[in-house]
Amino acid sequence: QVQLVESGGGLVQAGGSLRLSCAASGRTFGSYAMGWFRQAPGKEREFVASISWNGNTYYADPVKGRFSISRDNAKNTVYLQMNSLKPEDTAVYYCAARYYTGSRTYTPSHVHEYDNWGQGTQVTVSS
Repeated sequence: QVQLVESGGGLVQAGGSLRLSCAASGRTFGSYAMGWFRQAPGKEREFVASISWNGNTYYADPVKGRFSISRDNAKNTVYLQMNSLKPEDTAVYYCAARYYTGSRTYTPSHVHEYDNWGQGTQVTVSS
């Protein structure tokens, strides 16, 4: 198990930027695929981006070209840089982790593939 704590959310105007951080506990951070999801009021939790142990990334279509996921294994931290934000990006953003020992290109994109979740951080984009 790994404990995840998100930070960096807030209120921003449309077109602005935010960087979310997710700090993970434990000594095996490098063995986890990491992901970001979001959930808007009344909607299901949806995939945003994921990153494998060695830095391979995968993005949901709505955020391609605007968001960037990265990780620093030495700091046990994963980041989500969000640029050109839109009001429809408003949601609670969750960090997630999935332990794996297989393919280094593993970039899970479904909620059920993850077994560790943070508490979430609110992102609000005003128009």
